[in-house]
This record gives sequence, structure tokens and C-alpha cells, in this order.
Amino acid sequence: MRVVFMGTPEFAVPSLERLHEAHDVVAVYTRPDAVSGRGSAPVPSPVKQRALEFSLPVFEPVSLKGEPETEALRALEPDVVVVAAYGLILPSSILAVPPSGAINVHASLLPRWRGAAPIQRAILAGDALTGVSIMAMEEGLDTGPYAKQVPVEIGDMDASTLTRRLAQLGAEALLDVLDSIVAGTVQWTPQDEAGVTYAPKITRADVTPDPTLTPQEIVRMVRASGPNAPARIAVAGRALTLIACSIADHDAEPGSVSCVRGGLLLGARSGAVLATLVKPDGRHAMPGDACGRGMVLGPDTRWETA
Repeated sequence: MRVVFMGTPEFAVPSLERLHEAHDVVAVYTRPDAVSGRGSAPVPSPVKQRALEFSLPVFEPVSLKGEPETEALRALEPDVVVVAAYGLILPSSILAVPPSGAINVHASLLPRWRGAAPIQRAILAGDALTGVSIMAMEEGLDTGPYAKQVPVEIGDMDASTLTRRLAQLGAEALLDVLDSIVAGTVQWTPQDEAGVTYAPKITRADVTPDPTLTPQEIVRMVRASGPNAPARIAVAGRALTLIACSIADHDAEPGSVSCVRGGLLLGARSGAVLATLVKPDGRHAMPGDACGRGMVLGPDTRWETA
């Protein structure tokens, strides 16, 4: 099939790689190069970098609205458009171009977690199960029917690990669905509107721990956090980012902090959290107990939100 691929972050790269192996990818659409920090050079998206390695044409529109963008896509004569975490809305004029429609690789078991941050929201909610859906795109937000879903147990995976897992599974499921489209055997299942939940973008407030939360809630926040929304606390006036933690096997007073074997022990509601990997501001990531040994921690030392 002649495929136009649209994607931006690392999650989308495995789908592009598998499409490049199995189909004729005639163009890649991605978000324009990002600039982080004053004076920094523009950084191409992971999808753009991979597309250039494959010598594929790359398009970086700021919007897909308007007749020129529709005509540009039509000129590529795609049989299908494949989307994976692209980051731009596809208007009806774009969706109408490919004869086989637009297919989306979405990182949840739809209709649960429609929207921008399904992986993080599933972790925050304490879901036991998530997965990937290969769906037909409509004008609504992730409202289209799906042709295949692959479930995954979340377990103790953090957002980064789960993203990589779903990206690989999504790429394989995508090829299966495209094969069924070519064979004329694809079957689409409408979403059950009664089960709809939404996954808005994660903010720092969503992953900021405080001592009034349970250990389970704090651990989920840390696992759902990332560079754009870190889980930050302050200990003895020093700001830290929590990178990895687990539920401690013994209790501590809410808000208390002590250095124990294996990490920093943070007291919470009905238990405690063991912070095993932390990053003090201005320093590299380090084991929690090593960080604790470098602090002056007394019996009255407290932790709080940063």
C-alpha cells in the first residue's frame, strides 16, 4: 500500500519502521523541529530523524487545515494515512483523501482513555490493564471504531517502559490491520460510549506528591511522571525529583523523612514510600540513600511538595 505516515515522538517510531519494511511509505508528516531553552538549536522529532535515515520525504506543517495542505496530501496519492501520536488535528478534508481512510495507533483499550495522555492516565488511575487499539479515525477525539486491540498488564511499569512496550505491540498490530484491509477482511468494532474516559495531557500538578496521599498514590504519580511533568518534592529545603520508588514494607509518620538502607523513607498516609532513585536540583540522578547521606536529616526533618 502507498502510505503517508504521521507521527512525532518516540512512540511512533516502531510503527514507521515496520511500515517502511512492509509497505511503500511515500511521505512522513511530523511536528516542526522543537526548540528547548534560549539559544538552543532546533531539535528534530524522533520520527523525523528516523524518516531521514530512511531517505523519506518529510513534511512539517504547523496545521493541516486549509486547501493547500489537502492538495499536498492528495498529490501524494496515498492508499491510507497512518497516524501515531502525531499531535495535530486531522480535519475532515484530510480524512477524506485516502481511499482506505486514516488509521490511528492509540495507546489504550478504547473507549477508555481517549486523548493525549492515555499511558500516564492509566498508571495514575491504578488500572491493572491497558493496551493498544488500531482504530479508524473520525473527526471526533478518538471516537472511531477499532479493528484490533492488544491488552497489556501494567504491573509495576513506569510510563517510559510502558510506552516502549505499547509502541512495539502497536506497530505489529498495525501491520495486521493493514493486511486485513488489503485482503478485504477487516472488521470494525464500534466503541461502547458507556465506557468512555478521557486522558488530558499530564501536568505537574497531576504528579506532585504530598504526605497526605497514600503510598500507592505516590508510587503511581512517580511512575506516571516524566521530564515534562516531574514528580518533585522538597526535603530539608532541598528540591528533589523522584525518579523511582516503591511502597515501603513498614510505616512512617506522614511527612517524615529518613535515610534507610535502599533509599529515602518518606512517610505518607497509612504507610511510607521508599525513594530508590532521586535527582537533586543541579545534580545527576543518584540512589535515594546516597542522597540522604548527603543531607542533614534529623528527627524533625519533613518532606513536602516542591
